[in-house]
Amino acid sequence: MVTNVEKPYVMGIDIGGTNSVFGIVDARGTVLAVDKIKTQKYEKIEDYVEALTSGMKALIKANDAEGKIKGIGVGAPNGNYYTGTIEFAPNLPWKGVIPLANLISEKMGVPCALTNDANAAAIGEMTYGAARGMKDFIMITLGTGVGSGVVCNGQLVYGHDGFAGELGHVTIRRENGRLCGCGRKGCLEAYASATGVARSAREILTSSTEPSSLRDIPAEEITSLDVFNAAKAGDKIAKEIFEFTGKILGEAFVDFIAFTSPEAIVLFGGLAHAGDLLFEPIQRTIDENVMPIFKGKTKLLMSELKDADAAVLGASALGWEI
Repeated sequence: MVTNVEKPYVMGIDIGGTNSVFGIVDARGTVLAVDKIKTQKYEKIEDYVEALTSGMKALIKANDAEGKIKGIGVGAPNGNYYTGTIEFAPNLPWKGVIPLANLISEKMGVPCALTNDANAAAIGEMTYGAARGMKDFIMITLGTGVGSGVVCNGQLVYGHDGFAGELGHVTIRRENGRLCGCGRKGCLEAYASATGVARSAREILTSSTEPSSLRDIPAEEITSLDVFNAAKAGDKIAKEIFEFTGKILGEAFVDFIAFTSPEAIVLFGGLAHAGDLLFEPIQRTIDENVMPIFKGKTKLLMSELKDADAAVLGASALGWEI
């Protein structure tokens, strides 16, 4: 990593389906300051970029970093590292191909590079977190959607077009699969994301007569956090929802292990904080279904970084290379 004494900082931006978090990072990987805006608030990309860059400029000024930013890195859904564009992201309000890196660079007067949000998180985890020292691992982000970053031999897998490794859109239910935000049916994301857990809650509550505290919440208002809180309190239906979600993730991970034989699968994001409620059924399903040659070889790990930091740090790493 080459740094400039006069420009000792970079900025990292993590664009999520709900929030966009941005931060100033130094050469040691210390996140000096962060702020965020609501992603879904801005239906026009021009309004979003204006709000984002205004927030970034204010953060830079407040931390005496004016003229000291070497580059900007962005992690975004369907972000293409090769072109700096966001392309047809299902969980973002702007459709089509968005030249976001160029738009940000023009507003900020600083070079900007962009990659997939889960790839950015993987870079952060490999550099500062649970995957330190690993050359082969898979990062799974469980948030509004399901993202993934696949690292093989120390390198992120991008494919020929920049979009390889979209494991959230591997089909895991072909018969009567749920409609996914991408337009296909049966994707992992439709079941194992925070929104997928809420959908599972509504389905299971409808098909069951079992008492549950979740019935006190209007069906369309149930969130994954509601399910987690109910499960922690011992609610049988809520526990069943996490069992169902963990089983689906475990089934998918068995296939992912066969793809790349990773040293670890690292879980990151809000849903991963469910802990044993989710990890136990995942691990059990892996143990019961993985090919014998892979048995016991892949660790299931929780991210060691704060939710915002993994993606912000990973994205910021791109800023040093511009």
